[in-house]
Parts: sequence; structure tokens; C-alpha cells
Amino acid sequence: MNYNIAVMPGDGTGSEVVNEGLKVLKAAAARAGFAYELTHYDFGGDRYLRTGETLPDSAITELSGHDAIFLGAIGHPEVKPGILELGILLKARFALDLYVNLRPVKLFPGVETPIKDKGPAEIDFVVVRENTEGLYASTGGFLKKGTPDEIAVQESVNTRKGVERCIRYAFDYAGRPDRRGRLTLVGKTNVLTYAWDLWWRAFNEIGDADYPRIKREYAHVDATCMWFVKNPEWFDVIVTDNMFGDIITDLGAMIQGGMGVAAGGNIHPGRIGMFEPIGGSAPKYTGQNVINPLAAIGAVQMLLDYLGQTEAAGWVESGIIHAVSKMKSLSAGEMGMGTDAVGDLVAEFVIKG
Repeated sequence: MNYNIAVMPGDGTGSEVVNEGLKVLKAAAARAGFAYELTHYDFGGDRYLRTGETLPDSAITELSGHDAIFLGAIGHPEVKPGILELGILLKARFALDLYVNLRPVKLFPGVETPIKDKGPAEIDFVVVRENTEGLYASTGGFLKKGTPDEIAVQESVNTRKGVERCIRYAFDYAGRPDRRGRLTLVGKTNVLTYAWDLWWRAFNEIGDADYPRIKREYAHVDATCMWFVKNPEWFDVIVTDNMFGDIITDLGAMIQGGMGVAAGGNIHPGRIGMFEPIGGSAPKYTGQNVINPLAAIGAVQMLLDYLGQTEAAGWVESGIIHAVSKMKSLSAGEMGMGTDAVGDLVAEFVIKG
């Protein structure tokens, strides 16, 4: 197999963590025997300040010709918040129709969680978040803006097509051999009666018709936040809308040990996936070789799994666990080794097994 992979290091320490991810990708390819070609793009804060461009339409066309995208982090201290996020991240999600946001929440051995008496056996679930609709569709507007009678309307857009394809992906994921065959719909059916009536009906109709072996459950989003902390072991695969997914995955990142190990994917199944560390660009650490690259390496693990290189993805995950056992801390500047040394640890483990 030969894969075409686009690389967007982004801003701040993005290029540093991406370099370590690519180091691990090279090791995985060498051991597994597949080939790949990289195309590098400089979209981010520096390019925006230089040219005024975020992500031009021509780039969307180019990116769509790749099998996957490896993204570092977006965020520049000299660029107003929102410009790069909307112009690059959200534009890529919508223009490439990356309708699934996939967030594994897995506590690795040796990583501390703030939850008392919980460990890797209890914290191992996946959130499937609808990624192109809901409140993020930016439907709404102002009336009498700037006056005492101002009205602001933000509408949640939920289509049967968008809801169904996300739910189907989640059912399929719950049926994977590495999952436990349980799917939880997380919503707010008792208050948000229109959108969540659609989600509830689609969830049960699809489950009855096509996935009778998957155990279905439902939880309100507020209760889910409590149970993430009290009983995370109750969850296997979760499916939810864009806004709720955004919220609960940040909580998930904290219970799995923080942003230093959290990775995510934005996916159009069968077409293209964009994989990234969840944390920010951390510009204050740029060039110091002190940032933790494990989340970016975890993004490579997800990228490999998406491409069908499941054995290689397993090697990378085992390499991350090995690196954690050698690090003093997951925090920047406190790891006991440099960014490049962490990447070396994982790459060497992947090669040697």
C-alpha cells in the first residue's frame, strides 16, 4: 500500500510535535511494510500574518486528494482568537465534509487521572461526535443589534442524513472487536424536543433494523458529565451531537490524564480523515524541546487505524505506553527528557517491538 498524507504543522510547538509523530510514522511503515508520501502545507498564523490567507479554496481541492491529514495545532498569539479556528479548522471540517469527530478516551497505565480509585480498566471509551451540523452550522442572526432590544438567534441544525450517518458510524464502531458492543446516545430529550426527537428516533430505528446485537443505552448530557467522573466504566461508545460532543470530550481529556495524551480525528469514512492532538499550540514553549509530543503521536496511531493499518496502530499505542513508563511527567518542561527523546522512545519501541 502507498498512502498520500498531507501534513499541516500549524503554529507554535505544532511543528515540534508533528516531527515526532512523523518519526513514529516512519518507524511503523518500515516495520509494517507500507509506503507513504507526504505533502507539507504551511497554513497557520505565520502564513495568515504574511498573506492574509487562512485556508484557500484551492487548498481544499488539494487536501481532498489525500488519504489523510496530519495536523499539529492551530493558534497564534498575534492573531485574534477565532480567525484561524474558523478559517482553517472549521473550514476544513465543513468543506471536506468531515462529519465524524472521533475522540478516544483511554487512560494509559502510569498516567494519573484526577478520579479517585479509577484506572485503565475503568477509563476506556470512545466519543463519536457529529461534526458538521448542530449549533456549529452558524445558522441564525441578529435583530436590532447594538440596541437595548437586541435579539440574537443561534439555531441547531440537524438533518436526517447528518444524524443517521453519524449514528451508523457509531454503531459500526461499537461492533469492532476491540469494543464491547454497547452504544450510548447522549442528548437532552426531556428539554430539546425537536432535535433530540430526531436523534432518538433515528438511533432506535437504525438499531432495530440493522444492529440488533449492539446494546443501546441513553443518557442525558448533564448526567453523562456526572457519570464520567463517578462511573466512567459504564461507557463503551458514545454518540452525540456537535455541541454536547465538544463539551464532554474536554471532560474526557481530563479524566484520561490531560491534553498531553489526548488525540482526535475528523473523519469522512472512506474518503479522508484529519488527525490532531487535542491540545493547543503552546507558543511559549516553541523551540525549547520541552513540549510533550505523545498526543500528536496518538494522532498518528489514530491515522494508522483509519488507514486500515491496525497492527501498526497497536504498535504505536504500545510505544506510547512504554514512553509514559520512562517519563517523569507528562507536563511540558517536566518530562525528564526532551520532546525529541520521547519521540525516539516510541519510534524505537515500534521498530523493535
